[in-house]
Amino acid sequence: MDLSQFKVVEIANAVKSKKISAVEVTQHFLSRIENLDKKINSFISVNQHAITEAKKIDEVVASGKDPGLLAGVPIAVKDLLCTEGLKTTAASKILANFIPPYDASVVANLKQHGAVVIGKTNLDEFAMGSSNETSAFGNVKNPWNLEYVPGGSSGGSAAALAARLSPAAIGTDTGGSIRQPASFCGVYGIKPTYGRVSRYGIIAYASSLDQAGPMAHSTEDCALLLESFAGRCKHDSTTSAEPVPKWSKNLRDDLSGMRIGLPKEYFAAKIDDDTQKIIDQAIKTVEKRGAKTVEVHLPLVKYAVPIYYLIATSEASSNLARYDGIRYGHRANMQEHKVKTIDELYSISRGEGFGTEVKRRIVLGTYALSSGYYDAYYQKACQVRNLLRAQFLKAFESCDILMSPVTLSPAFKIGSRVKSVLEMYMNDIFTTSTNLTGLPGMSVPGGYSANGLPIGVQITARHFDEQSLFNVSFALEKHLVKEARSPHVI
Repeated sequence: MDLSQFKVVEIANAVKSKKISAVEVTQHFLSRIENLDKKINSFISVNQHAITEAKKIDEVVASGKDPGLLAGVPIAVKDLLCTEGLKTTAASKILANFIPPYDASVVANLKQHGAVVIGKTNLDEFAMGSSNETSAFGNVKNPWNLEYVPGGSSGGSAAALAARLSPAAIGTDTGGSIRQPASFCGVYGIKPTYGRVSRYGIIAYASSLDQAGPMAHSTEDCALLLESFAGRCKHDSTTSAEPVPKWSKNLRDDLSGMRIGLPKEYFAAKIDDDTQKIIDQAIKTVEKRGAKTVEVHLPLVKYAVPIYYLIATSEASSNLARYDGIRYGHRANMQEHKVKTIDELYSISRGEGFGTEVKRRIVLGTYALSSGYYDAYYQKACQVRNLLRAQFLKAFESCDILMSPVTLSPAFKIGSRVKSVLEMYMNDIFTTSTNLTGLPGMSVPGGYSANGLPIGVQITARHFDEQSLFNVSFALEKHLVKEARSPHVI
């Protein structure tokens, strides 16, 4: 019985029916992490109490009580979500020794449903990056080819999942940080509607954009995971009271009557040939399943990247001001640096604690918010953001789902774009609009490039219409990819 090939639903059912114990499942994946992760670097830390937590699940099963929706399922959690008693670093030196006294709402809900947090996954520092090369704990490697990036910022979650080190993972998405690594690593990943999932306990990057979501090996698993932690949260006033449907119970691959919008502006971009081929195949697949494709226009998406990098960096400048080395976080050695004033302590502590990319974004955001520039940059970006949102809502009057590439190309080589900041930022050209508008978006595995790297298909839906996303994903899952491949590392 190769548990690494089991899906979330299969593991939970096997544990509930006592065909296998939660301890056996957890031990299996802990062993895989120990044996394989030295090649990938997808985990920052492993939960030393995972077996103890799994034993508790088995005790509940033995008692005859309901162990929960995710009984005994080990889940890898991005190291941006607080975990009680388990180190949470945001992949930054400034939080290298931070152990939260509480769980993020997402984590608490997962545990309530019987899941076991198996470890904390690597990421771009403070989720600022598109390649997982900005982590203070070393870059993550793509399991499909160790010379390539896994994507970012949830690259550790995607890589751990692709290498079968965990049957499911949690990521966060601020400008594409679930969807892009899901595409690069050949897994499913969804960014839910903004407000669908609580941000309580998630270390903030850009508060109006951040959203947590599941990553898994199937549409059904993603739907089930999202059911377990979506919904209203008393700790987060931005969460919606919108009911959480049983998405996993209502999946269908018949798309008759559905209208798929193809944004003209996305397809006018310089898309890699392999990526274009996969998208064309995806379009033909949904048409064969009964959907009708229509062209839609989103002229303002050409401004999505600059809007995003003004708003996100401005919010980051504000959110990261709390890390001063005084209240908590890394504090510089005052004697070593001969610190004489509080300002010097702030400056040296933050200089040592933050990496280059985080410093760049703090500086950009502080500039955009500064006196004399606020109106011209941050406020103007917010105004155009509202216009962009209205444009997307208008497009949804003529379609139910938008389909596009996730990125311009498959994964790129480690180090190939580090020196070109603009080229790295433009990697988010197809994903940032979804965060700016609060819409739900998903990356679905579509196929492979000529050199064997995964390529995803992006689908976007109306606010709170995750069911349509899951249905299109389900249709693509069943009818698009005909060949099953595994990463080289496993």
